[in-house]
Amino acid sequence: MVNAEFFTQQFLGNSIQNYCIFAVILLFGLLFKRLFSRLLSKLMFRLFMRIQTGADPKIFIDLLMRPVEVLILFVVVYLAINQLDYPLQEVIFRRSTLVNSLPSVFEITLIEIIDNVFLFLFIVSSFWIILRIIDFIAYVFEYKATLSESKTDSQMVPFIKELSKILTIVFAVFVILGAVFKLNVATIIAGLGIGGIAVALAAQDTLQNLLGSFTIFADKPFVVGDLVRIDKFEGTIEKVGFRSTLIRTLDKTLVIIPNKKMVDSPLENLSLRNLRRMKFNIGLKYDTPVDMMKKISTEIETFVNNHPATSPDTLVSFDSFGESALNIQVLYFIEIVDYNEYMHIREDINYRIMQIVSENGAGFAFPSQTVYNEYIGTKAE
Repeated sequence: MVNAEFFTQQFLGNSIQNYCIFAVILLFGLLFKRLFSRLLSKLMFRLFMRIQTGADPKIFIDLLMRPVEVLILFVVVYLAINQLDYPLQEVIFRRSTLVNSLPSVFEITLIEIIDNVFLFLFIVSSFWIILRIIDFIAYVFEYKATLSESKTDSQMVPFIKELSKILTIVFAVFVILGAVFKLNVATIIAGLGIGGIAVALAAQDTLQNLLGSFTIFADKPFVVGDLVRIDKFEGTIEKVGFRSTLIRTLDKTLVIIPNKKMVDSPLENLSLRNLRRMKFNIGLKYDTPVDMMKKISTEIETFVNNHPATSPDTLVSFDSFGESALNIQVLYFIEIVDYNEYMHIREDINYRIMQIVSENGAGFAFPSQTVYNEYIGTKAE
């Protein structure tokens, strides 16, 4: 058996027993930190089961596994290091000062620095876990928003998620300043209040965009998924953030527009319209008989009126004498708002108009000129 005196022997300022405890804690933590993090994540998931019945625990565990594992690693390393005496108690900084005319010595030991470093890491990893929990809660409410017919929920959830994460990060910074750096947080907040005017003047655009985002949520001129037209851009709203709004154009490019412009500029919400208007001219040849033109107009108007996707107020009439064609104006409204369906319906109507013109023996005119040659002079013998 190993003699008990063996563990009390000193080596480099620490007993062999301390080295053994240090190694056991470190080895045990490194081997089982993933298992502990998974168990702790499952335990925390049970606390959030009331948010959404049937929520996928795998998503919650995947979100928390990494930050919980990092937190456990920091705790294990800190506990292991504290089993050693040397060189933790060594003074690495010393300064002599006078306090009330009396000499005073200010010292900082290595263990004090290690305590502050691990306190900082512990706070950061703890707030990392909180941020992941916010992500999971937002995921649950985003899933609920997909089940709702209202698009407002889909727009509000990402906004509230970002706002919650920003407030959490700001709170974490104040906790670190107070707990790690021993600063007076109340004084810092008061100083921020005094300097708030200067910050507001320096960040006018940012504040205007932030107020624009609140205006968008209050007035609801559009929601995520709406088709809008602003300035020269037309596309679908993908996201409303703190500073800007993301629009996916019909060309599938992503346009980022500041919220201030979204509020101040004229905006056309194409999704709120209940009809799409189509107005164009059909150019027939000048040799088309009047009766044939009337028949073509009547057949086109009857077909469009009877189409299931159009409103029954179609107007087809002889419009004007063009430079190279007799123009028949076609005006109708499509009740389908979705762009892809609208394009297919318009295509179907155009093909049928071509068939009507062809079946009646008429033809489409194209830009042309007729040249008349007249001979003036004595007729040759």
